[in-house]
Amino acid sequence: MSKITLSVLDYLRKLVSGTISDGESTFMRYPTAISKTLKMSIADIGEGKATVAIDADASVHGNQQGTVHGGLLAELADAAIGTAHSTLMNEGESFTSIELKINFYRPVWNEQLKAVAFPIQSGKTITHYQCDIIRPDGKVVARATSVVMTLRGDKAAGR
Repeated sequence: MSKITLSVLDYLRKLVSGTISDGESTFMRYPTAISKTLKMSIADIGEGKATVAIDADASVHGNQQGTVHGGLLAELADAAIGTAHSTLMNEGESFTSIELKINFYRPVWNEQLKAVAFPIQSGKTITHYQCDIIRPDGKVVARATSVVMTLRGDKAAGR
């Protein structure tokens, strides 16, 4: 069987649709280790955009108040933003978050949450993202913003 290396966007589209064939891969690691550990999945993907889902459960992801921990929500947003930005990468490029800010609006106990990430300003090196974490009734649980820097050449090596 021959190996086929797809662009990140093409690979993730096939991952979401369930149509990846044996031997198809991409140069970035998907699914990510943290997504497998936390059981997050990519629900929707587009160029520079991503929706990542998780079945949040306070009995597994809870804090001392008995609600889902804000750190899980921050990780969910970061995963969606990173997935969105990865669709813009070419082989030999990488990226890093240089800022992540999150506001929490509503507590969560047991909900399927979706983190919807999209760019609000894109440049050659720096991109600003917004990510809304939404519960099934459409209400926003939290909103994150992030600044992501694209790395090229020697700065991308080994990442």
